[in-house]
Amino acid sequence: MKRVYTRTGDKGMTGIHGGARVPKDDIRIEANGCLDELNAIIGIIRSMLPADDEWQNLLHTVQRELMVVMSHVATPPGVVNPNPVSAAELVLRCEKEMDSMTGQLQENGYFLLPGGTPVSAQLHFARTVARRAERRLWTLKHREPVNGDILCLVNRLSDLFFVMARMEMQRQKWPEEKWQEFAYKRKNGK
Repeated sequence: MKRVYTRTGDKGMTGIHGGARVPKDDIRIEANGCLDELNAIIGIIRSMLPADDEWQNLLHTVQRELMVVMSHVATPPGVVNPNPVSAAELVLRCEKEMDSMTGQLQENGYFLLPGGTPVSAQLHFARTVARRAERRLWTLKHREPVNGDILCLVNRLSDLFFVMARMEMQRQKWPEEKWQEFAYKRKNGK
């Protein structure tokens, strides 16, 4: 069996697609680290759901696409990546799923405290990691090209996880913890 450790990263450098070595704190590595963390959290969420839960397929698809996204983020300009990106199709699927769930949710008009059920809390955690990954991807985009579909997908994932967190609370008949009413609602009384 091949060793897991290579010792090649002991001096603060790591390899990217195409063979180049970059510092471990390179923005490309930081962005991929956030995406990897997000993928791991999705794995935790899936492990907490029954195997036949309606969200399993969607979350599995997201995990697989995140692996493709990470391969593209690890690919510098000028190096060909053979993995096709399906981010645009997944964005549409996420939007369709969110529209369906949102249609079933009660309007709340409040900022919500993350938490609730264990699955809802993990979905909120996934939402925040997706936002961090998105910020890191935008930092990378300011320096090098990043596929726009990837940026859209990571943005949409944070929205998806928020809606799923709310839906999970409703599925479990657990009350959402409200923090503060939206400002426009307070101002207009709506």
